[in-house]
Amino acid sequence: MKLLADTHIVVWWLLDSPELSDEVKGLLDTEQHAYVSAVTPWELCVKQALGKLDAPADLPERTADCQLKLLPITAEHAMRAGRLPPHHRDPFDRMLVAQAQLEGLTLITRDSWIPKYDVQVLRA
Repeated sequence: MKLLADTHIVVWWLLDSPELSDEVKGLLDTEQHAYVSAVTPWELCVKQALGKLDAPADLPERTADCQLKLLPITAEHAMRAGRLPPHHRDPFDRMLVAQAQLEGLTLITRDSWIPKYDVQVLRA
């Protein structure tokens, strides 16, 4: 299975939060094709700068350096994200959807709006 973890899933996984099920933790710990998007450390930096995230200051760096494979953002990803239907306006989440669609990844998330898009979802 090829996986892409939503930002809050990566945070919960890195902080070993009880919010994340043992099943999902196990998948992220063992799956060879588990990815973190380059948008995730960017989103975390923005949220920290706005005071919207109470987490360790080095969390964006830990996210970029974790054992999950880093998925860069391409121009194709950017165009797909910009052309998605307006189900959701968050540009970070739209990028995750676009990347999952184009790369054939299952997006691990709890966000209820993501299934409105044509994307494989694993509810966490």
